[in-house]
Amino acid sequence: MTQLHSLWRGAPLVLASASPTRRLLLESAGIPVVVRPALIDERALERQMDDHLPGGGVDARRTATALARAKALAVVAPGALVLGADQTLSLDGHGLHKPATAEVARHQIAALAGRTHDLNSAFALVRDGSVVAESVWSARLTMRPLSPAFIALYVDAMGEAVAESVGGYKLEGLGIHLFERIEGDQSTILGLPLLPLLAAFRQCGVLDG
Repeated sequence: MTQLHSLWRGAPLVLASASPTRRLLLESAGIPVVVRPALIDERALERQMDDHLPGGGVDARRTATALARAKALAVVAPGALVLGADQTLSLDGHGLHKPATAEVARHQIAALAGRTHDLNSAFALVRDGSVVAESVWSARLTMRPLSPAFIALYVDAMGEAVAESVGGYKLEGLGIHLFERIEGDQSTILGLPLLPLLAAFRQCGVLDG
């Protein structure tokens, strides 16, 4: 066990996500992690939430929090702390999902090009079936104007990975070439707001400090 891991108290954190980026963020911060991805129908939950909003609108921050909570509650780990996390993207009040195909990714990126959108990253901590902490942070990102030819080149270069993230990009990879301005915490942009999460760990008594 490293010196950083000695800050953590108790059983390893159970991460209800298959995201390698979230796992790396946690492990880089010295948090011991066991991965147990939650199996939930994210699109069904999003549709259910949208149906309860006036005019069929989208509350992307609330949706991100609800998805994170649902993931954490779906994983049974008696006595352990379970972390669920999710990220949503909103453009002028409209939510975007992970693109199912390269064609959808091209359309999404074309819609985002030259405009500013919001990334909302939420987490929920659950112990023994009860939510003990949750939070959502947002970042604002502005894509530079992009030609159809460049968008096609980018999507081809990304390959299957273009379908792994909402908006069709990963800022820690080739996605950085799409942007001209980024406002927000880096971990929030990557899908896990570490600062409020670490504060929640301390409040739960599993992290020294």
